[in-house]
Amino acid sequence: MNIYGVALLALAYLLGQWIGEILGLLIGIDANVGGVGFAMIILMLLKNWFVKNSLLTYEMESGMDFWNKLYIPVVIAMAASLNVKSAVSAGTLAIAAGSIPVVVCFFIFPMIIKNFSPKIDGNTAQFD
Repeated sequence: MNIYGVALLALAYLLGQWIGEILGLLIGIDANVGGVGFAMIILMLLKNWFVKNSLLTYEMESGMDFWNKLYIPVVIAMAASLNVKSAVSAGTLAIAAGSIPVVVCFFIFPMIIKNFSPKIDGNTAQFD
């Protein structure tokens, strides 16, 4: 049954790469745009679909979890290193497009945490 987990992971990866290639072609870039991210989203959707339809067995889930722990982090690390190399060689626009959201998040996340942090009252947590 572990092979089914690997088959779902492979299907999600191939579909994600295909979507990433098509998206790259549509926006005029000769590269894969977000293929690994699409693969992860497809894998989550497939897993949820299997759970909702009661088709996900323990063996199947353990096979998916095993390969997720090994495979997806490696692919993300490889894609991230390629993206950094491409961004640095592409120029200042790519570097700005990557650094501006990071700087904005440094300012937004503290406000979100401050305004939406749970207040623990006894044994229950309540959100404002």
